[in-house]
Amino acid sequence: MKTFRRAVVRAGWRGCLGVAAAALSLQALAQSAPYPSKPIRMIIPLAAGSAVDNAARVLSQKMAEGLGQPIVIENVPGSSGLIGAERVARAAPDGYTMGGFNDSVLTMIPHIYPKMPWNALTDFAPLSLVATIEWGLVVKTDSPLKNVGELIQTARNTPGKLNYSSGGNGSPQHIAMALLASKASLQMLHVPYKGATPAAVAVASGEVDAAMQGLGTVTSLIQSGKLKLLAVSTPKRMAQYPAVPTVDESGLPGYFFNSWFATVLPAGTPADIVNRLHAAMTQALADGPTRDKLVGFGLTLRGSTPAELGSATRDQFELYRKLIQEHGIKAD
Repeated sequence: MKTFRRAVVRAGWRGCLGVAAAALSLQALAQSAPYPSKPIRMIIPLAAGSAVDNAARVLSQKMAEGLGQPIVIENVPGSSGLIGAERVARAAPDGYTMGGFNDSVLTMIPHIYPKMPWNALTDFAPLSLVATIEWGLVVKTDSPLKNVGELIQTARNTPGKLNYSSGGNGSPQHIAMALLASKASLQMLHVPYKGATPAAVAVASGEVDAAMQGLGTVTSLIQSGKLKLLAVSTPKRMAQYPAVPTVDESGLPGYFFNSWFATVLPAGTPADIVNRLHAAMTQALADGPTRDKLVGFGLTLRGSTPAELGSATRDQFELYRKLIQEHGIKAD
């Protein structure tokens, strides 16, 4: 009887070991499968139609060709990017979740919200700085404001009356206009919306007076005659809008603002996966038709190594920390 029991125990252990070995074999097989072996999700913590969203859809389509798997765009707007960015930060670091961020998510809102659900410098693995997004000051086409000087004078004559829209507290639209107001010593009313696109539509419909917007978000509204571009926030006039002056030359010397489109992964993503995605992105950015589409959105194409993006993020993080504290910009 004892011999029988020992035999059963041994058989049981052999069975358990066999199951464990099979599980390990399956795990090893899964790990050895070529990456990527299923669709990749790119989370955009912004509303559809924003400059980053428009660019991400073009870029991801070309990247998917090189990777052999589709890249599915998922818009998760809200709280100026906090919600969507948290989903990226908390995702498994397996290369199947990436983030398409504007720089405000990483370098601006951490200094505006008192409690952050993630750390901008440690919870993400940098992938690439894709492009910088050029910006402009827009009003409704039939607005009585004809230039930046008139906007500044109107705001001075009626403190707190002239209002502007943004994609939310701490969004780049908020920061850009708050900096303009600070430089010109203006009191203007901030009206936050749930994303850059609704904020742009609010100007076109006359709900608000003005906005500083990424040109990729408002290009179609400008071309369709629903918005008027008063000035661009670049150091020099843009080739796409040669007749449009800069904010600097329109009466506010030294004003400059742009933003980024950057891609990140959850911290801890293996280096070989980072390298694979980076190679696909580099290849996509070298494609002529893809470049033309992105430039058409008002983007200046950049490209970078992960290390370069990490360094730039740290520098920009500190720059905006100082600016936001200096100008007293807070979440409303």
